[in-house]
Amino acid sequence: MSGTARLDRALLTLIGVMVLGGMMSYLDATIVNVGISTLTAEFEATLATIEWVTTGYLLAVALAIPLAGWATVRFGAKRMWLLGLTVFLAGSTLSAFAWNAESLIAFRILQGFGGGMVDPIMMTVVAGAAGPARIARVMGLISIPITLGPVVGPIVGGLILDNLTWQWMFLVNIPFALAAIVLAVVVLPADPPGGAAPLDWIGVFTLSPGFAALVFALSRAGAEGFGSTSVVIGLVVGLGLFAVYIVHALRTTGTPLLDLRLFRSKGFSASVTTMFLIGGGLFSLLFLLPLYYQEVRGESVLASGLLLAPLGLGTLVGMPVAGNLADRLGARRLVPVGALLIGLGALVFTGSDAGTSQLLLTGAQLAAGFGLGLVGAPTMGSVYRTVPGDAVAGATGAVFILNQIGASLGIAVVALILQGGGAHTAPTPATFGDAFWWPVAAAAVVFAAGLLLPGKPEAAPAEPVSAPAPSSEGALS
Repeated sequence: MSGTARLDRALLTLIGVMVLGGMMSYLDATIVNVGISTLTAEFEATLATIEWVTTGYLLAVALAIPLAGWATVRFGAKRMWLLGLTVFLAGSTLSAFAWNAESLIAFRILQGFGGGMVDPIMMTVVAGAAGPARIARVMGLISIPITLGPVVGPIVGGLILDNLTWQWMFLVNIPFALAAIVLAVVVLPADPPGGAAPLDWIGVFTLSPGFAALVFALSRAGAEGFGSTSVVIGLVVGLGLFAVYIVHALRTTGTPLLDLRLFRSKGFSASVTTMFLIGGGLFSLLFLLPLYYQEVRGESVLASGLLLAPLGLGTLVGMPVAGNLADRLGARRLVPVGALLIGLGALVFTGSDAGTSQLLLTGAQLAAGFGLGLVGAPTMGSVYRTVPGDAVAGATGAVFILNQIGASLGIAVVALILQGGGAHTAPTPATFGDAFWWPVAAAAVVFAAGLLLPGKPEAAPAEPVSAPAPSSEGALS
């Protein structure tokens, strides 16, 4: 490895500080998954309502991403990083004092908004410090919070709920958020704010709200069926907002929130599709598995969290393997293999019941986790090689937005299936088998999309150059 491409101490320190904040955000995206049954009983709510504790958080992240990109240009990365951590801290604290399901959902949305500000700024700062010559290895490092955080969340949640009250799922964030704020003040370089930066406000008020309306419709369909008035209104509003956005995105003279013209690139389309479905597949698995172990196999909250450890272990092993092989083999070879492993792992659960061997289920989770490790970092690296340099910020933002929206839609879909499409309000053993087909189907599409990703990357330039600044047009997410 040449000296110009070495990951020096200053860069590693910066990455460590940013990963602390990013890991906290991604961890909390799923830490409550293992407590869904607990929260349902605590607040005497239905699954269709409690699922919004997770989906509301994810949709808030998707909404905050483009705003964070604009604000970073306008006010500076360090200021906005500290603001994002502070909002996340406030949302965590308030969530612990929620008095009913509706207040908890509202505070989780606030928490998600803070988390959504943190994630894109992490990418902006780290990518700018690394430069193109080191970006592949740096992507492997910061993929730890992106890929591993959601898997570790249910384990941490199980440990908390087995020993403490549900409020500690949120209070646990406070010391880590405070540490992240203090370290950021010390380590992050000061950056002057820029001038007034344009923001695609039409995109902000149509794209994410459109997905929110669609997720709302799917969640209500789980309780009321697709013929109910609220479901029909949600679908009509969602599709109407999408139509408005598409017309706007294709006609605007500026750069829209999600630039549909980028999809002319086959490689970019494949990358975005992969990250969208990985978000949906991963988060649906993390939503399903704790419920499956508790409802079908009668495991305790702690046991259901610990039984997810093989998924996290597989991911932890798969990520460095992908990092070592990405430069030699390319995403086109790694991602289909990873998708195949994810699909096979989820397929085992479609036919499982209370009597299925735990050894078989553990092996299936290891395979799926290893597959997730093979998919994430190579796909993100592909984004940087499939679009022009001046479009990297907007392209990365699009990937992050759609990854989070895919996650929220994935949870809404499996919650709908668990409730038999509105036939009942609580999951049954039979509906769990049906719900696990969703991640299988998502993995199948990822396999096909992976074949369209770039092959072996070209050699990095001898001298690193600065990564593009976060764009106010297309807001980095």
